[in-house]
Amino acid sequence: MDRMAAMETFVRVVETGSFSEAARQLHVGQPAISKSIAQLEERLGVKLLLRSTRGLTPTEAGESFYERAKRAIEEADQAEHAARGAGTSLSGRLRVSAAPTFASLHVIPHLPEFLARHPNLDMEIVLDDEQIDLIGEGIDISLRMGNLPDSSLTVRKIGQSPRIVVAAPSYLQKKGEPKIPGELIGHESVIYAKGPGRDVWLFSKGSSEISVTVKGRVRVSAAEGVRSAVLAGMGLTVASEWMFTPELAAGSVKAVLTDWTIAPVDLWAVFPAGRGVSAKARAFAAFVEEQLAASNVSRAI
Repeated sequence: MDRMAAMETFVRVVETGSFSEAARQLHVGQPAISKSIAQLEERLGVKLLLRSTRGLTPTEAGESFYERAKRAIEEADQAEHAARGAGTSLSGRLRVSAAPTFASLHVIPHLPEFLARHPNLDMEIVLDDEQIDLIGEGIDISLRMGNLPDSSLTVRKIGQSPRIVVAAPSYLQKKGEPKIPGELIGHESVIYAKGPGRDVWLFSKGSSEISVTVKGRVRVSAAEGVRSAVLAGMGLTVASEWMFTPELAAGSVKAVLTDWTIAPVDLWAVFPAGRGVSAKARAFAAFVEEQLAASNVSRAI
């Protein structure tokens, strides 16, 4: 068994959460993926994946192996790029798309460092909350959050953020702080009106789950508008920690119901299907992942 190929297969399965999608991206049959994972588990003598009706979940050993395998693959890629003269002297134009709020808070402030590493590289940042046509718009890499409905995309998970309920202190002083999810019914919520189901918030604690249908006089179709409404004291909202990182640090917003858990949001590097991932796009994805980890705004993945 080719160790590097097996590691690449395992990493792709973890990142896609699916044998079939990993097989599609690697251009092999699903039985070949299953066989590769089984052989890897047999050689290592540990279970790497748990299979359930919810999909595939890495075991503790699988998480550890995933992190190290991903680093090994990236180092091998970098070695190849360096040998070709591409690893340290990226050039040309890199066209990136990202959500405006995330890019403004966590990408653009770090671009000087990335550009300093690659002085022959130019960048164009396309800010849009919508999922745009990567090939049609000439995008090399897109940073997207949450679920990815288009299974034909080539993707890599590069971060994960907890989701929390937050409000401005001015709102909490007037309306009080909810102590349990059910108390949200008596509060004003700022609802991110992007798709259905945004007014239903699902919480869990241990084996308990509770869903709450919130109400709010303000619905906003863009993340920056949600931020502004919350900071103006108009109500509570549920958001990724990424969305309020500066305000949480400064105390201008406060997280509530912190003993309850909301499903986290994943950040994906998405590449155009049908063509190889460029060295420029790969380097930028690794850079964003590095910055999120260094800033402590991303969970280990």
